[in-house]
Amino acid sequence: MITDDSTELLRPRAMGTGDLVVIASLSGPLLAQFEPDLQEAERTLEGMGFRVRRAPLLQVSPAHWWSAARPERIAEELNALLRDDQVRAIIAHDGGQTAFGYLDLIDVEAVRADPKPVLGYSDISLLHLVLHRRTGLVGFHADLATPGLGGAWRRVPAARRAELEDLYRRLLTRSEPIGALPASPSWECWRPGRAEGPLIGGVINRIALVQATRYALPVERFQGAILFWEEMGGHVSHVWTYLQVLRHAGILDRIGGMVVGVPHAIGGLEDPQSSPSLREVVLDVLGDRDIPVLAGVEFGHAGPNLPMPLGVRAAVDAGQRRLALVQAACRPAT
Repeated sequence: MITDDSTELLRPRAMGTGDLVVIASLSGPLLAQFEPDLQEAERTLEGMGFRVRRAPLLQVSPAHWWSAARPERIAEELNALLRDDQVRAIIAHDGGQTAFGYLDLIDVEAVRADPKPVLGYSDISLLHLVLHRRTGLVGFHADLATPGLGGAWRRVPAARRAELEDLYRRLLTRSEPIGALPASPSWECWRPGRAEGPLIGGVINRIALVQATRYALPVERFQGAILFWEEMGGHVSHVWTYLQVLRHAGILDRIGGMVVGVPHAIGGLEDPQSSPSLREVVLDVLGDRDIPVLAGVEFGHAGPNLPMPLGVRAAVDAGQRRLALVQAACRPAT
C-alpha cells in the first residue's frame, strides 16, 4: 500500500495570457483522419489566449498496439512536461486504454513542486483520481483536445461554443469560484435535495477499477463528496455492476450527492421494454439513501463537456437543477 496519500487540495496557479499549453498523447495515438480536428483544437486554445505546442508523441505514426507508445515512453514524456516550468497546462489529445500501464511511473514529486492543470476525460480519469489521491491535485475533468475542442465544439451553435470558451478561460485563469454552471433542458432531477462537497468522479468504470489497485482512494475521501460519473459503451447492466462495486466499497454510504453525465452508446437504453432506464438503475442501487441526484449534465463522451474539476467544492440542488462550483480550481498566480 502506498503511503503518499494527500488530503490537502493542491491547486495549480492561475494561468495568464501567453502561457504555454501542451497537447500530449497520454493514452491513445493520433490517427491521420483526426489531424484536422487537432488543428482546430490548437486554434481554439490560441483563441483563449494561450500558446500551444504539441508533445513529440503527438504525431501521426505507427503506435504500440492501441496506444501512442509503450506505457513507459508515455510516462517519460508526461514526466518531462510535469518538470518543465515553461509548461503551464497539459491537455490530453484523446483517451484510450493506456493509463493503467504507467500509474506507478508518474513523478508525483514534480506534481507537488509545480502543480499544473491536466485536462481530459475518459482514460484520463485515472490520472485525475490517482494524482488527487497521491498529491491532492485538482483534476480537470474537461474536454479532450481532438474529439472535444476540435470536434464536439464545432458541432454546437456559435453561442454555445463562445459560452464554453469563456467558461474554460475563467476556470483556468481566475482564482475565484466560477459559480453556477450553465444549465440546459437535458438536466433532470432524479432525486431532490441539496448538498455541498468536493467533486470526485470520472468515467464510472475507471472509478470502480482504480479502487482495486494500490492507488484506491480511501473511503473517507468520499465523505460528503459529490460523486460525478459518466459512461460510454458496454451495457446498462455494466453500470448497475459498477454502482454495486461502489456500494460494496462503502462509497455510496459516504457521498453527499450524485451528478450523472450524459450516457453515450450504452446498450439496452434504446429498448425500454426489455431493459431498465439509467434512472431506474441508479435509484435501484441507491435504495433508501436520501441524497440528491442530478442527471443529464453535459459531461462525458457525448460532448462537449462542462468542466468538472476534481477536488473542488461544488453545490448541487437537484430539485432546482442547479450545479455550482463554489471553490476556485486555481490559486492566485503570485
